[in-house]
Amino acid sequence: MKKIIAYTFITVSLFLVSCNKQLNQSPKYGLNAEAVYSNPDQYIHVLAKLYSGMSMTGNQGPAGSADIAGIDEGFSAYIRVLWNLQELPTDEAICGWNDPGIPDLNKSQWNADNVWVKGMYYRIYYQITLCNEFIWQAREEKLTTRGFSEAKMDEIRTFREEARFLRAMAYYHAMDLFGNVPFVTENDRVGAFEPAQISRADLFKYIEDELKAVETTLLDPTAVPYGRASKAAAQALMAKMYLNAEVYLGTGNDYYSECATYCEKVMNTGAFSLDDRYQDLFLADNNTSPEIIFPIVYDGLYAQTWGGTTFMVCASLGGTMVAADYGVNGKWAGLRATAPFIDKFVDTTQDTRWMFYTGGQQKEITSMSTFTHGYANPKFKNKTSTGGSASNNSTSPHTDIDFPLLRLGDIYLMYAEAQLRMGNEATAIQYVNFIRERGYGNSSYNVTSLTLDDILDERAREMQWEATRRTDLIRFGYFTSGDYVWPFKGGDVTGVALPSYANLYPIPTADIVLNRNLTQNPGY
Repeated sequence: MKKIIAYTFITVSLFLVSCNKQLNQSPKYGLNAEAVYSNPDQYIHVLAKLYSGMSMTGNQGPAGSADIAGIDEGFSAYIRVLWNLQELPTDEAICGWNDPGIPDLNKSQWNADNVWVKGMYYRIYYQITLCNEFIWQAREEKLTTRGFSEAKMDEIRTFREEARFLRAMAYYHAMDLFGNVPFVTENDRVGAFEPAQISRADLFKYIEDELKAVETTLLDPTAVPYGRASKAAAQALMAKMYLNAEVYLGTGNDYYSECATYCEKVMNTGAFSLDDRYQDLFLADNNTSPEIIFPIVYDGLYAQTWGGTTFMVCASLGGTMVAADYGVNGKWAGLRATAPFIDKFVDTTQDTRWMFYTGGQQKEITSMSTFTHGYANPKFKNKTSTGGSASNNSTSPHTDIDFPLLRLGDIYLMYAEAQLRMGNEATAIQYVNFIRERGYGNSSYNVTSLTLDDILDERAREMQWEATRRTDLIRFGYFTSGDYVWPFKGGDVTGVALPSYANLYPIPTADIVLNRNLTQNPGY
């Protein structure tokens, strides 16, 4: 049973989509914050807006009353901009559209005015602002003076810890993508001031402290309602941050032991297991998956957006593909896989993670704008695991597929990599083989030895198009290096090295101009 909660600033409405019926409840209050927060029953509604900030683009959806001005609303969805920045400049994907900023991402030639860079930056800080306000209003002093019952205060405290997790997640993406960034907490009230810039290293420590704090106060994964953050979500994000610590803190500051410890915490909950079928993780009923630790929730009827998994499905369809076969009504003819990524699949008949569409497609991309150049990769499919239709019944492009932002398969591979980097090859092999056995359906393709590059290639196959590739390539030293190139890297058809400063995106020009405390990232 999937539940979607939607919040608007004009009227606050709670939509619960159940297996049987829709409930639409509209509390009678307006915009006054004190009126909202003086009622303990309204905190869940505001919390819903924090979660919807990861999926929706505004209060109306799929268009109208946008959260962020100055960008096409469909372009401003958190997962869509994150995916574009994490995948299009890599060896995994290319987009044939000529929309502003897309060719620059394909060629790794962005600047501080790139619309997608700005979209991600402002989406992150919109999310942080929402979380800060909620945390401020839910602090102990406020709860006590408002005279709430102890039971209600305990409930709101849990909501507050979830808001802290969501803020930490947003700051993690800011740190990963932009490095040294503006820093505000709930104690910095919204107004006319210029936020100070925090160093990447100091932000790492702040996120670490926040995640360690909420790790103990969030609900257990077996108790948390679907779509909300549990202890395991905080632990999984911590593991991801520790795995990349040398990137964020500099060479010599590895946290591989800590990464392994936090992976073990997730695995030892017993709450998650690998899905039996890889494809089921990316279907319309993936909310039933035992593998997903933290999803970004979508619904084709009640949470419609042009971003997220709607984008993932429709933009991956074109050529001779039939849209209805994938549960939607349109082919946007944009996204394809590159030849170097396709070549990482050694056996295309046995590995179930090979889901490329090749009919009428040529493998090599010589024309970026031609959809039939490059194989299509319809990994996300708006059909159920039994082959049934999603809620829109193929009459709309909007999907029911939740985006698995944190999942157990990633934990296994992070654990394997951390163990291999610490010299524990046998343990690394064990966990890589767990992944391979699921992918191949048996142990015939298990490995008996591993290199770090083997781990990276396994991550490419397992985590394909899940917005991890840029971060992975940077960690392995390949994102800007000339040691590994792919079509259109650096603007060259065959690929060339990038300047090292491209490991970070620039802070948007407008923020540099308006905030005298900010220093632009080197090279921009």
